[in-house]
Amino acid sequence: MNNSNTPRTGDNQTVGAKVKEAAGTASEQLKSQAEGVANTVASDAEGYANEAKGAAADEIKGVASALRTAADELRSGSPQERTFSQIADGLADASDAMRGKDLSEMVDSVNGFAKRNPLMFLGSAALIGFAATRFAKASNKDQHATQLGPTNSPTTGRYGTPTAGSPVVTPTGPATPAINTAPTGGQK
Repeated sequence: MNNSNTPRTGDNQTVGAKVKEAAGTASEQLKSQAEGVANTVASDAEGYANEAKGAAADEIKGVASALRTAADELRSGSPQERTFSQIADGLADASDAMRGKDLSEMVDSVNGFAKRNPLMFLGSAALIGFAATRFAKASNKDQHATQLGPTNSPTTGRYGTPTAGSPVVTPTGPATPAINTAPTGGQK
């Protein structure tokens, strides 16, 4: 008795070969697509890294310029002037070198600079930290002032406190004029 639903031995080999071929083709397509996605992500990441590298180089160049200006204002030949000038020169060189290198080369360069000039590296790092802190504080004050509005208005003093003669709002009632309790001159 021959059942038409049971595959023959020759058909099994043909079906198995077709399944292997289809699996191999699908695998190659998936690998190709994964490589394409990985290349796209790597390219985008490299683009962002280059943008960040350019921005960092510009910031470092700005710090170097500020240090040169500060050095010019100091007494010529003083230790502070020489130190500021050296740090400014080092930062300017680092900024220029940063533009022409990729990320791994930059990390190696910074490590080399730190090993060759540990005091210069630490001084530069401290100076950059101080500058970043001042910038952050200044940005925070500007943002805080924008949110609160002006504090030196005709009815409030420098710190937002009511001035003499300005209306005072109490929690239980309407505005009442402030009473000047300061002593007046001439009375004994």
